[in-house]
Amino acid sequence: MSDTQYHMRCVLFAILICAAGPASAKLAVCNKAHGPAKVALGRFDGATWMSEGWWTIAPKACATLIETPLSARYYYLYATDGGAGSWSGSRAFCVAGTDKFSVGGRGDCASRGYDQKSFFEVDTGNKPDWTQFLSD
Repeated sequence: MSDTQYHMRCVLFAILICAAGPASAKLAVCNKAHGPAKVALGRFDGATWMSEGWWTIAPKACATLIETPLSARYYYLYATDGGAGSWSGSRAFCVAGTDKFSVGGRGDCASRGYDQKSFFEVDTGNKPDWTQFLSD
């Protein structure tokens, strides 16, 4: 390869990188499992705890749960494969059986007509962008 061809490739590579633009900050979940996963998110906005869901993520696909720069260090996730499998932890949040839900508060789930699930903690390290992976 000549010096001219090498420099042209470098210039083209730099143009492609610049044209891509900056990555947008977000919280994404990628499903590396063999089946679809339904995902719920728990978070604290500085004043109120809330949970929301469901995002259905196909195998080998990703979904963006928060599309803005992350403002907290910790977020909480619960996911299920719809059968016996789930990704869970020790933090209780309310969930609804409907396709989409948004619930304020973490307590008294049953008395408010919701189910309670145990979410796992995601430590983003205060980064504005985080991708969490689910796997078998």
